[in-house]
Amino acid sequence: MKEFLDRWHIQIRNPKLYETAFSHSSFANEHRSKTDYERLEFLGDAVLEVVVSDYLYRNSFEKEGEMTKIRANYVCENALYEYMKDLKLIPYIKVGHGELNEGEIKKTIVADTFEALMAVIYLEEGFAKVKEVILDIIVPYIKDPNIVFFNDYKSTLQEALQTDKRSFVYETIDESGPAHDRKFTVVVKIDNIIYGKGIASSKKEAEREAARVALLKLALKNE
Repeated sequence: MKEFLDRWHIQIRNPKLYETAFSHSSFANEHRSKTDYERLEFLGDAVLEVVVSDYLYRNSFEKEGEMTKIRANYVCENALYEYMKDLKLIPYIKVGHGELNEGEIKKTIVADTFEALMAVIYLEEGFAKVKEVILDIIVPYIKDPNIVFFNDYKSTLQEALQTDKRSFVYETIDESGPAHDRKFTVVVKIDNIIYGKGIASSKKEAEREAARVALLKLALKNE
């Protein structure tokens, strides 16, 4: 953590905020603490989106739809996980015993922690500093055309089906798990036939996975 703070000359004025940013609700529950990163995550998500949106607006000439796709590639769960891994910050995350997946912290939690950390920097150091940090981390990835974190499977599926004028719909068929760790099961039906199923911690991610599976099945049928 010291290496991260020193890199951007960040001073810890409120240690409790940083501790909260790295505390998942499962850890807070086990230790009877009232604080976890969820409120910070909410703020950090908005800060991250504004900074990346501003950068793309000022440094590209793409239309709105294309900028939205580009932004999604660098603020998605996979991207935020990679940033945390590259920054060597994952070991500092505190979770309850039930949140470990074969000894590893779940990707969703790691991504959420990145957003919470950006919120703390914003609160402690101001917008100019958090903008500097975010751009220093993300811009090198944006400038590397070989790095792809996010595939917009839903848009790809929609475009493929519109060509043939086929109908499709996403349906949430199951929700389970405690409030801090919900699991959503979504299927995508094409002409009323299930082509794909996805399970994830959010409906959007589950829909994306269902679309990915459906695209694979369509590709096999067309071979």
